[in-house]
Formats: sequence, structure tokens, C-alpha cells
Amino acid sequence: MAIQEPDQPLMTKLPVAPPPGQQLAAKDYKGALPPVWCPGCGDFAVLACMQKALAELQLPPHDVVFVSGIGCSSRFPHFMNAYGFHAVHGRSLPVAVGVKLAMPDKTVIAVGGDGDGMAIGAGHFVHTARRNPKIAYVMMDNEIYGLTKGQASPTSELGLKTKSTPMASKQASADQPVNPLALAIISGATWVARGFSGKPKELTELIKQAIQHDGYAFLQVISPCVTFHDLYETAKAGHKNLEPTHDRTDKFAAMRSAMTEHWATGVFYEEARENFGSALDKQKEAAKPRAATGLVALMNRIKG
Repeated sequence: MAIQEPDQPLMTKLPVAPPPGQQLAAKDYKGALPPVWCPGCGDFAVLACMQKALAELQLPPHDVVFVSGIGCSSRFPHFMNAYGFHAVHGRSLPVAVGVKLAMPDKTVIAVGGDGDGMAIGAGHFVHTARRNPKIAYVMMDNEIYGLTKGQASPTSELGLKTKSTPMASKQASADQPVNPLALAIISGATWVARGFSGKPKELTELIKQAIQHDGYAFLQVISPCVTFHDLYETAKAGHKNLEPTHDRTDKFAAMRSAMTEHWATGVFYEEARENFGSALDKQKEAAKPRAATGLVALMNRIKG
């Protein structure tokens, strides 16, 4: 199925702000360009849930920045009324961290797919998690490379036959899939959750929590590609919420659930830890006296 091309160029525009005092609604976050995904793509639901979440949080469009990499889902910033940065393949997270450090007053949200985040971007994923910047990363996971027409991705199930793995089978499969939730937890992410595009009310709430978290929030979203790997019915049949007794503060319990609950949604892990920006601010303050002393010493040497 061909991706519909927009009737105008993909270009970044300044966010349009509503009149002062006006209550923001989901429609106020819709970009000038219409989405160009295949009909039925799970990313449509993620986009709608994001717009609803921002409206419920009443975040002004000019205070929100979306950063993406490459892939179908990475077109996301073009469809939002907010600031956007379309980075190169796998580099959404370092760019998002840089934006947050440069403009700490902005709400920074990285978006992308499983190929962008778990393949070429995997190294950045790990180091972003351990640094704990105050950003949210929403990864739309369809377990396939959709933009390049159906090759296996890092999260493709074991034995999945695709254009790049035509001889795969349950008995003979070379690639073990990456577990994004487990990788996030073990790497140091301080808020880790999974949502499903088929459960928009729950997904909207999870997006709100991710944005509000004071640290690195990772939200994996099961977002089926109906064209090349339609997981919708399988995900719908297998879906369940995490048990009410699940302790999101227990890292070992979170890891067990991440490894065994493939279709479960909810918050798997959460902890309070100083975020990256705050830690860097303290380092800057600690360095000021030393820098001042060094400057005085240098000036004395020049004078002498």
C-alpha cells in the first residue's frame, strides 16, 4: 500500500497559539499537515491520544517540542501543532536531551518506532536511560520495518517470516527479539510503561503520566502495522492490564513482568531519582568558585 504524499511540503512552522485565556482542546494541537500513514495504522490512535493528553494537561503548543528520527511513526512532529525536530536515523534521544538542557522550561517528547529506537538508536536509548533527563520517549512498536516495506525489526517475534527473514521459523530463527521494557528498566529509566493503541483512554492517561514524570519516562506503545504485520487482533486477544497488586517500585518484579507479560499494559516501573538537568546545574554551581579562582590567577600571571 502506497503512503499518501502530502499536498504541501513537509516544513516546520511556528506553533499556532490560541487566544489568551482560551481553554485548550485536542484540536488545538493538530498540525497543518494531515497524517500520511496507511489507513488503519495504530499510529493514528497514538497521535489522537497525544493531542488529548496535551489538552488535558493544558500545555501551550509553543511550550512543547517533539523530536523524532526516521520511520513511519517519526513523521509525528509534522502532524502536531508544536515545535518539531526531525532528526536523523536513531538520533532522536540525544537531540531531545540537548533541547531539554538548552530550554529546560519546554516539555520535550521524543517519538519514533522500534526500528529507530532499538536498532541504530539502541546505544542512545541505554545512555539516555542512565542519565535520566526529564523527557518522555514514546516508542510506537509494530514489530516490523513498515516504511521500508516489511523487513524484520529488532522487536519482531522469534520465527517471523519477513522479506528479510524468508527462511525463519520457530525451530530455525537467527535473531532473538529485543525486549524494550526490560532494556529500559535495566538501563536506569525511572518510569517505564506499555500502552496499546487499541485502548485509547488508558493510553492517554499513560502519556500524561510520562510527560509529568520528573525524569526519563519510556512508554512503549503496541501500535500495529496493518499493511505489513497486522498484530491488532493478536494484541487485542492477548491484552490485559498489569495485576493491581503489581509493585511498580520493585525493579525485580518489574523485570519479571517485562519478560513474561508480552501484551500487558500499565506502568511496570517507577522510581524517584535526580534528573540529568538538575545534576548538571549542581556541577555548574560547584565549578563557579574554582573557575573564578582560576581566572584571577590567570589575570595575575598576565599582569606579572
